[in-house]
Amino acid sequence: MGGQHQDTPLKRGLKNRHIQLIALGGAIGTGLFLGIAQTIKMAGPAVLLGYAIGGFIAFLIMRQLGEMVVEEPVA
Repeated sequence: MGGQHQDTPLKRGLKNRHIQLIALGGAIGTGLFLGIAQTIKMAGPAVLLGYAIGGFIAFLIMRQLGEMVVEEPVA
């Protein structure tokens, strides 16, 4: 850690699907679906459409981040 840099190339061992599943697990792990029953009770069934749209947007963002990691895998 003392400011030393190693010029060894990084090996790309993860596949695209691995990155996507890691990202999906991180998104779900943040508590995205906690309290959904109470929200549906208050807002009605249209909240499911909102969750579907939000989930799709999160999916697209996670795919884009996965592509960035595969393109330039620097730590």
